[in-house]
Amino acid sequence: MSLPSLRLKANADRRLRAGHLWIYSNEIDVAVSPLGGFAAGSQAILEASGGKPLGIVAMSPQNLICARLLSRDTSHMLDKSLLVHRLQVALSLRERLFDKPFYRLAFGDSDLLPGLVVDRFGDILVVQLASATMEQLKDEVIAALVQVLKPSGILFKNDSAARDAEGLERYVSTAFGEVPEWVALEENGVKFEAPVLQGQKTGWFYDHRMNRARLAPYVKGKRVLDLFSYIGGWGVQAAAFGASEVMCVDASAFALDGVERNAALNGLAEKMTCVEGDAFEALKELKAAEERFDVIITDPPAFIKRKKDLKNGEAAYRRLNEQAMRLLSKDGILVSASCSMHLPEDDLQNILLTSARHLDRNIQLLERGSQGPDHPVHPAIAETRYIKSLTCRLLPNS
Repeated sequence: MSLPSLRLKANADRRLRAGHLWIYSNEIDVAVSPLGGFAAGSQAILEASGGKPLGIVAMSPQNLICARLLSRDTSHMLDKSLLVHRLQVALSLRERLFDKPFYRLAFGDSDLLPGLVVDRFGDILVVQLASATMEQLKDEVIAALVQVLKPSGILFKNDSAARDAEGLERYVSTAFGEVPEWVALEENGVKFEAPVLQGQKTGWFYDHRMNRARLAPYVKGKRVLDLFSYIGGWGVQAAAFGASEVMCVDASAFALDGVERNAALNGLAEKMTCVEGDAFEALKELKAAEERFDVIITDPPAFIKRKKDLKNGEAAYRRLNEQAMRLLSKDGILVSASCSMHLPEDDLQNILLTSARHLDRNIQLLERGSQGPDHPVHPAIAETRYIKSLTCRLLPNS
């Protein structure tokens, strides 16, 4: 199949040659290849300013990132065959890392599958298509996944805001086989069920797996507060790791039903307390009631979704962590997490230091955590590194 050419301006190929995968609209020689001539979701041959082919790209001509590199080999456009190959390469890493089939199988650009995310729950797959190209190839995506993994069910969870920028409608539908409302998984030896149809994102957040595993030495025999708990990824594991008592706070009654479900699944119901409500309000009420906790986990949704949210988002992170610190015992542990890609780890660290000093507490940074290796970072694309998790010890100022 013959593909149209997308021509870059002079020297605009430097980032790509250095390893980046994205092409911006202001890098295109529109006199030679006007962006209006490309359909969203189409594929094209990317050329340097002199006409030398650089690879095949997926087109999003209406966006600032107008194209993403699919392959540096112009003989391999994205089709079922290349999808099968890339998925097999991705699978080989996950099978090396994990002894059970519960993980993120495909992580977009980092697995050279831009616009495709696949989470695996045993023989159930939850798929997110975030680009027009992947949407156009959705039948090929299904066929490739069936060939590589032979699942019993595939769910398209295509309800994210990322689709809006591509001009794609949002929908959730079963793409193959049968998908139950709740699916089983296991993480760090703890059993869970995730609500893949109605839950957040794909129903579960595998990205904090390693950080949750590191809770174990800190929570044994301790009283734990889990803020923005969702269905208990942190809280239920804290209880399983030996916490004496765990309080989970979330604004969603549906999520807290999931906490209770997962606590019961592991025989931990007697250790768990659920509080429905806004986390900031709950912190105020707990402070007024003079409650104290040995370990507090703050893992909120992204407060900084865009760069213009930076100032307000940083203020929200500071308010959250400072209020949490007020509830910590004299020798308390705070696990402060962020999934805001626009908040650098050093900035989160400074927020924690400033908050501790404002409360006249000494702070020790014990551990730094990132996303698990089933969410590999592309070293040329900072946006693929988004998870931060800082484990700190708060002591009296004496």
